[in-house]
Amino acid sequence: MSGKLTLSSLVISLGILAVSGCQRAHVETPKAANTVSIDYEKYTLENGLTVILHEDHSDPLVHVDVTYHVGSAREEVGKSGFAHFFEHMMFQGSKHVADEQHFKVITESGGNLNGTTNTDRTNYFETVPANQLEKVLWLESDRMGYLLEAVDQEKFENQRETVKNERAQRVDNQPYGLRFELNGEALYPEGHPYSWLTIGYVEDLDRVNVNDLKAFFKRWYGPNNAVLTIGGDIDVAKTKEWVKKYFGNIPAGPEVEEPEPELVTLPETRYMTLEDKVHLPLLQITFPTVYARHEDEAPLDVLSDILGGGKTSLFYKNLVKEGLAVQAVVSHPCRELACEFQLLALGNPAKMQSLATLEEVMADTLNEFEARGVMPDDLARTKGQIEARTVFGLQSVSGKVSALAAGETFHQTPDLIADDIARYNAVTAQDVMRVYKKYIKDANSVVLSVVPKGQPQLAAAEPTFERPVRNIPESLSDDKELANNALSDETFVSAPSSFDRSKIPNAGPAPVVTVPDFWEAKLGNGIEVLGVTSNETPTITMTIGLDGGMLLDTSEKAGTAYLTALLMNETTANYSNEALANQLAKLGSSISFSTGGRYSQIYVSTLTKHLDATLELLKEKLFNPAFTQVDFDRMKERVLQGLQQQAKTPSSIAKRARDLVLFGAENRVSLPDEGTIDTVNAITLDDIKRYYQQYYSPSKASIVVVGNLPQEAVLSNLDFLAKWQGNDYEFNEYSAFPEYQENTIYLVDSPEAVQSVVYIVDRSLPFDATGDHFKTRLMNFPLGGAFNSRINLNLREDKGITYGANSGFIGGKTLGWFEVSTDLTANNTAEGIAEILREIQLYRTEGVTEEEIQFMRNAYTLSDALEFETPTSKARFLRQMLSYDLEKGYRAEQLDIINNIDKDTIDALAKQYLNIEQMQIIVVGDKAKILPQLNALSMPIIELSVESNTREALN
Repeated sequence: MSGKLTLSSLVISLGILAVSGCQRAHVETPKAANTVSIDYEKYTLENGLTVILHEDHSDPLVHVDVTYHVGSAREEVGKSGFAHFFEHMMFQGSKHVADEQHFKVITESGGNLNGTTNTDRTNYFETVPANQLEKVLWLESDRMGYLLEAVDQEKFENQRETVKNERAQRVDNQPYGLRFELNGEALYPEGHPYSWLTIGYVEDLDRVNVNDLKAFFKRWYGPNNAVLTIGGDIDVAKTKEWVKKYFGNIPAGPEVEEPEPELVTLPETRYMTLEDKVHLPLLQITFPTVYARHEDEAPLDVLSDILGGGKTSLFYKNLVKEGLAVQAVVSHPCRELACEFQLLALGNPAKMQSLATLEEVMADTLNEFEARGVMPDDLARTKGQIEARTVFGLQSVSGKVSALAAGETFHQTPDLIADDIARYNAVTAQDVMRVYKKYIKDANSVVLSVVPKGQPQLAAAEPTFERPVRNIPESLSDDKELANNALSDETFVSAPSSFDRSKIPNAGPAPVVTVPDFWEAKLGNGIEVLGVTSNETPTITMTIGLDGGMLLDTSEKAGTAYLTALLMNETTANYSNEALANQLAKLGSSISFSTGGRYSQIYVSTLTKHLDATLELLKEKLFNPAFTQVDFDRMKERVLQGLQQQAKTPSSIAKRARDLVLFGAENRVSLPDEGTIDTVNAITLDDIKRYYQQYYSPSKASIVVVGNLPQEAVLSNLDFLAKWQGNDYEFNEYSAFPEYQENTIYLVDSPEAVQSVVYIVDRSLPFDATGDHFKTRLMNFPLGGAFNSRINLNLREDKGITYGANSGFIGGKTLGWFEVSTDLTANNTAEGIAEILREIQLYRTEGVTEEEIQFMRNAYTLSDALEFETPTSKARFLRQMLSYDLEKGYRAEQLDIINNIDKDTIDALAKQYLNIEQMQIIVVGDKAKILPQLNALSMPIIELSVESNTREALN
């Protein structure tokens, strides 16, 4: 989470919008012909709201972003988490928008939405079909200008519990989750706004009241502290009319001054130790540096890439390749007020005695860099990656809008694309060495060791710095006192509106959305190819799918497919790891092999001008893997250590238990893609070579290509794949699956867990595009498939016992299941399970409402405008067609089903496929805390060990 415009969000476009009448308008002057930029128009309303418009008619959608220049850095000591808390409150209705209506309106408009908060800003955004723009502006303006009349104590208390659940899920119940909090406390002086997490401390959340919240809104959420950015398929003149209508009469808030960054220094190196529920010890060393867009930011970024940016880096060579670390990275995250230079390594317990070993190797690596200096390819990689990321960023309207919004919010210059490219291209070797010596060499740092509980001896050193005792002011600041004294009913009466805001604007004519026009071909060896020719960007995205994946493993050596894919990313006959990574980075290209589920997949992305060179590297990786013993040993160790860590992670444990309960220990699908510790230990290098020879074959391969080349050119480039030869292969049949006649709770003990991870599951139908599986997804939408679904509104919004809950019918090629998943407050575990089952039973007996059917119908039919925007989304669509052998017109058949499915059909599907009496409940939580609750549910309870599949009845 960063306030700077990161390179990964860079985007380009050509041309400048024509000038049209607006208040205090400012239209950017054209850039030179050979530069890249985002075209936009910027103007400011009389109330101070900055408006940025960007036209892009390539897809019938719009993206709206409202960014407020307020994050946790604007909070007071003792009242942390306010900005994030308020992000939640902004979805709880406003004067003319009912509770939860924001989610409902956007979802049934075919759009998606969210809000995010970091230290420096809060933003709210929606992507919707182009005809829904006015509706979005109505919603956003109502919560900007008319929120406070709708804020009450009940909503406040509910969202306070939701935020606490979010913190528990993402921080307190997450391995390594507390390291960011400890690092901030040690790195920044007491009271510095970056010394606490954006989500805040629980005790601060408990301390605040609804009047504090209202005062925070009045102080920071005025239009003069906001940027409204609208991009996509817009009519500029009409958009300006709507902006003035909906936002123009909202009064400005108090004047807001820009925060002034100050360089942070440390008086000494501070060692800290965190004992956590982890298997892999972690070492993080953090140096304070500069702030976003400081002149030294770019060379520090380049330095971080040289030291720890992938396989070309020194950290990879000295830590990962030597087997001392499972993962090692260096990064330089920057925010508005400060940047941090971070060295991080996940230690391999099998190869090191303590984190002091990693600290020593890190220090030696820094010395090696100083002696080696900056090589020409170091800078070439940076420039190649910048160019590629810039062009790929053009592929989505949301990416362009986000970049414009960030540039304006933090630097009063929306389009910083050319400037960013120029400042990184200008970095010299001398610059990199200068910043290394200034900020890193012999500098003080925070050294944080995260070690398994009960093993403090693994820390890099004895702690020299303890978490500071928080000094909470006894009284509020003068400004806060004035704000609280000003609280009254009159204070929060919104400005009068010139029109009736209670009426939801009508949508315009629905945009005509068509399935991408794709071509089909077959290579000489039978490989099917689907492609889309898209001229929006000079890029190529390609995937090669190999059917089989983990299903081709033997049960005794589960994980062979996964480990084979990992090794396909390593050394080849003619290239070392480092040499291949270096070549790809200079091209700005990517080639990666992976295995997930029943598919092994090869992903390729490149600028079109580098396609030939990239495919030569693909040919090398696909046909000439070296499969060296050194690579095998390293990657096998990495998988084993990852599995050990998963055994400490509640969400991973819950998924393992779910699959074991659904499919039984005799089936490969009940085990993780990676396998288990026992099965991976059994895999040999010969097994990898054998798997490659048998199953990396064109016999069940298929290819998807999306890019700006015509079919003939693509097929010509794929000629080397047409010559690929290999044998056909078959799949083993599944063993019998478990059958269940009653509800049973499978409990996996996770001592001291503050939340319980819960799955409620039942086997169901495999995927189909127009049959009962597809219809069950429509049936489930009101139950648990949307934010406004029954289950989520009950558990999150009504009871405040979870951060989120959902249900769905999940279908693959041959298997499928129904699941409800949620993380529940530990003290409310049984209550949450009972409520989920009650909602399912109620849905079965009373059925769906006509309003819910219409909600589902709108959400499914109108969302097509968003379905095919980017090359990745087009490739996903084509991949699904190939995987399931779908007919070209299946989308039209789906649309007919959606428009005509009725209550009787949905109710019958609910009765048939929501088999509540057969559903099995998986709970990963603190047995000592939750077992008495679970006993009250009057169901059999079995304690389950996912590693050994041992089961013990507890009642």
